[in-house]
Amino acid sequence: MMCRTDEIQDPDGDPDTSATDTAFTSLLEDSAEELYDQAPCGYLSTLMDGTIAKINATLLAWLGLERSQVVGRMRFTDLLGVGGRIYHETHFAPLLRMKGEINGIALEIKAADGQRMPVLVTSKVKTTADGEPLLVRTTVFDARDRRAYESELLHGRKAAEEARRQAEADRARLQEALAVLQQSLLPATLPAVPGLEAASYYNTASPDLLGGDFYDLFPVDAGRWAFFLGDVCGKGPQAAAVTSLTRYTLRAAALHEPDPLRVLSTLNTVLHERYTSGDTRYCTAVFGVLQPNGDSVDVHLASGGHPSALVQRANGRTGYLPTPGGMLVGVLPDAEFTAAHTRLHPGDTLLLYTDGLTEARVGPERALYGEDALLAFTAGLPAAGPQALIGALTGLITGFGDGLDDDTALLALGAPTPPTTALPTSASEDLT
Repeated sequence: MMCRTDEIQDPDGDPDTSATDTAFTSLLEDSAEELYDQAPCGYLSTLMDGTIAKINATLLAWLGLERSQVVGRMRFTDLLGVGGRIYHETHFAPLLRMKGEINGIALEIKAADGQRMPVLVTSKVKTTADGEPLLVRTTVFDARDRRAYESELLHGRKAAEEARRQAEADRARLQEALAVLQQSLLPATLPAVPGLEAASYYNTASPDLLGGDFYDLFPVDAGRWAFFLGDVCGKGPQAAAVTSLTRYTLRAAALHEPDPLRVLSTLNTVLHERYTSGDTRYCTAVFGVLQPNGDSVDVHLASGGHPSALVQRANGRTGYLPTPGGMLVGVLPDAEFTAAHTRLHPGDTLLLYTDGLTEARVGPERALYGEDALLAFTAGLPAAGPQALIGALTGLITGFGDGLDDDTALLALGAPTPPTTALPTSASEDLT
């Protein structure tokens, strides 16, 4: 509706132009704010560290979040899926810092209900008068229905098409990078160890997240082999980074330290010094050394906050190898760890596992599976070696279905049974 100057007058009958200007200004301000908040695309402003300072109602509706949950509490990367976070750190953010503006990048945002939504993102750095970066203004376009923006992007159709092709190529490279990263956290195959049988299994509870469970088996010198298995706190890119650091630290320390306790102490020092700025990262871990001794294998291991290893004896006895009191690795500067020793005779198998197995939810009441149930399950199996034990546990894990909400890693090590070797009658003195 047009606002006429003769509709607002002063007491003398003359038009009150100042009141008219105020009305126009108020109307324009209200319209601009409404346009921002209810725009068909998402808008947000972030500080230079990524903290969200302002966000419009359209983007909040896509996310299924309230403004109070987002502003000042979340960063832009918190809105992205795992692939988007990696891409943001490796490509998007560096390019934005170099160029000050980046246009038409394909990402995915994740809603509160877990749904993923493809979007095209354009960001621009706003600077102060003297050129210092002040904040980042970002526009988020709904990529589910690209035609909805054709009228607005008609003049940039050629550029948008090129951006789409580039986004598809980048997405393919990103998927390849994710696959390589996941593979790098686990050995492709276990090595053949003279006088030892070994088997492993890894179950991913969520295909959309990089897991933090890890294990390995490798030689340290001519007569000894090292092994480890553990679980990093958390999931996603941050947990993957800690997992990678943990694996390589354990491998390096094992070549210089014959004592498993000192190997875990080295890892504890590395993690504690690396993550000391309020972003504490830690893990549980079992590290051990194997030394074949005739037809048996001596095992020396140390545990840091990890579930006790399980030993299945050839004579039918099964029990845990207790490691009480071992602390989490990386939390305290002088953490204490617990050592244990056992000997695997022909037909014996040592089982290491992460807590995704024992913390699975089972039954109508969704109760924890627990260590007692694992012990009973293993004790009810014939002592047929690591491959058979891992096969049986794989079937057990598959049967948990959606009750398994955490990744699970298994590593079984055993002394093979020669056809002419009788089984020992008693070899369970170190079990409880």
